[in-house]
Amino acid sequence: MCCNIVLRAARAASIASLLQARLLGTARSTMATSQLCIPPPQGLLQPLVLPERLLLGPGPSNIPPRILAASGQQILGHMHLEVLQVMDEIKAGIQYAFQTQNQLTLAISGTGHCAMEAALLNLLEHGDTVLVAVNGIWGQRAADIARRLGADVHELLKALGGYFTPQDIEEGLARHKPSVLFITHGESSTGVLQPLEGLGDLCHRHGCLLLVDAVASLGGAPIFMDQQEIDVLYSGSQKVLNSPPGSAPISFSERAREKMLRRKMKPPSFYLDMGWLANYWGCDGEPRRYHHTAPINSFFSLREGLAMLAELGLENSWERHRANCAQLCQGLCDLGLELFVKEEEARLPTITAVRVPEGYDWKEITAFLMDNHAIEIAGGLGPTMGKVLRIGLMGCNSTSGNVNRLLHALQDALKRCHRSRL
Repeated sequence: MCCNIVLRAARAASIASLLQARLLGTARSTMATSQLCIPPPQGLLQPLVLPERLLLGPGPSNIPPRILAASGQQILGHMHLEVLQVMDEIKAGIQYAFQTQNQLTLAISGTGHCAMEAALLNLLEHGDTVLVAVNGIWGQRAADIARRLGADVHELLKALGGYFTPQDIEEGLARHKPSVLFITHGESSTGVLQPLEGLGDLCHRHGCLLLVDAVASLGGAPIFMDQQEIDVLYSGSQKVLNSPPGSAPISFSERAREKMLRRKMKPPSFYLDMGWLANYWGCDGEPRRYHHTAPINSFFSLREGLAMLAELGLENSWERHRANCAQLCQGLCDLGLELFVKEEEARLPTITAVRVPEGYDWKEITAFLMDNHAIEIAGGLGPTMGKVLRIGLMGCNSTSGNVNRLLHALQDALKRCHRSRL
């Protein structure tokens, strides 16, 4: 009898405690809910739905299934041995794509813009003289960044659609005596391919380092970092390499590395400090240390993009881009359109610029192609805004079939948008 009373009392106490906990939880939940002023965004409560488009603008380019599958792999830790192995394979792939044996070769966790900034802020200190070759937007951007770093910036100017000769460069070097020359190999705002032969030797005879932007050209046009004596070369992942934007190949020569070691002050960015990045990428022979949490799945994608380039072979890739660009240029001329770059040898094989035909609104043409043919091309950028249409054939998108599809769509646009503003 006594045991039953004790047991009932214990059960009652337990039930009371449970009810109290539930009431307290409900009260707390009500209190928390009552404090929410911002409701869940309705858009986020809907499934993600995106259109299928053929991206024939200046980038990004479409991503092939193999690279999409790589980006969808389950994530691993950024210091796991498997991820470090992937990084080593990326480094080897960049050395192949750049044609360099530089040990200080890696991928920046960021876009091509980030690589541009990394190159400049590691090379330049306050008061350093830099000569920037400007024949489009990327020279303008480099000059802007260098000024923000406190460098003494001099611009070597060339008309849009033109390129720099060795004589142009030598005159600039002799006049301004810079420690760094910046030049763009593939100027995507104008469609110009800058000749690089002899520029490295020329710079070194003047005590200057050669820094080259190859974001739009890598894999689509020949470049030989070591043979051409380029000191810093960088690119991006989203063009010929057909990977998502967000990782940027970069490499530094021994001359460039020595200049960085002679810095009086640390680079102004910890995130882009090449000393730290070199260690994380295993470029300095020291045990790897944590620097930042890398975009691991972007690295998986970049690894596959570089693998596909290696399997195809650089020379085959260069020839494919050259041939498809030639087919595109002939087709554009057959439609009565005017190519922005007059000299065939100076045309960038990955991005072709064509003048906006007289009487047409470029925005109507690009919108018509997007809405009626699911094809993206772009207008001008920076100094070419309103002057040109830009067409990209990069990586897996550089095919004869895509050229024919685009020419058909453009012909349709020229008929149906004809002189709509006159």
